[in-house]
Amino acid sequence: MERFPNTIILTLFSLVVSLVVGMSAGIISAVKKGTFLDYSFTFISLVGVSVPVFWLGIMLVLLFSVNLGWFPSTGIGNIDDGLWAYMKHLILPGITLATIPMATFSRITRSSMLDVLEQNYIKTAKAKGVSSFIVITKHALKNAMTPILTVMGMQVSSMLGGAVLTETIYSWPGMGRLIVDAINKRDFVVVQGTVLFLAVLFVLINLGVDLLYKVVNPKVTLGKAVK
Repeated sequence: MERFPNTIILTLFSLVVSLVVGMSAGIISAVKKGTFLDYSFTFISLVGVSVPVFWLGIMLVLLFSVNLGWFPSTGIGNIDDGLWAYMKHLILPGITLATIPMATFSRITRSSMLDVLEQNYIKTAKAKGVSSFIVITKHALKNAMTPILTVMGMQVSSMLGGAVLTETIYSWPGMGRLIVDAINKRDFVVVQGTVLFLAVLFVLINLGVDLLYKVVNPKVTLGKAVK
């Protein structure tokens, strides 16, 4: 429990970054389908899914810590030194952990939005003169959220498990670093405990996502979807 809050902070920061950037890129790609922006975001998301986390982390440290000196390369900041001093330690590991979920959210959002934008009620709203911003944010995005929620649950669980590599690269004192240290020390009790703890979190996160379906889509009931 001493390490878990640090992993949660890193995971939540990465989740916010991946959702904001990934969904924004996906929405723009869907709205601007077939344009240069669409092809650019699609290519970037493909690269983001393909890049190994350990390689990306090392490259970010080499560029932004060693060469430019903008951010510290290891450790966790102290909130008593100020918010920015704390955030400087969080940015590089947060971006590293968010890269794959960011690309995944972009691809899923684009695909889901393209399906919704072809629906008749969207065309009707546009014909009535509703602004494009309202059509996209209030009507299209809300109805495209169900597959995004599904992926979000899986990505949060993956980020908790994937923090092993990120926390090791940046010496971030979280659950992932604890597992690596326990493996090196052959402390199998700690390894089993942390893995079991992460497995329980995986189940609870996916349960929470299933419950959120009802909030996003009122047609979803406890055992089935009303057609």
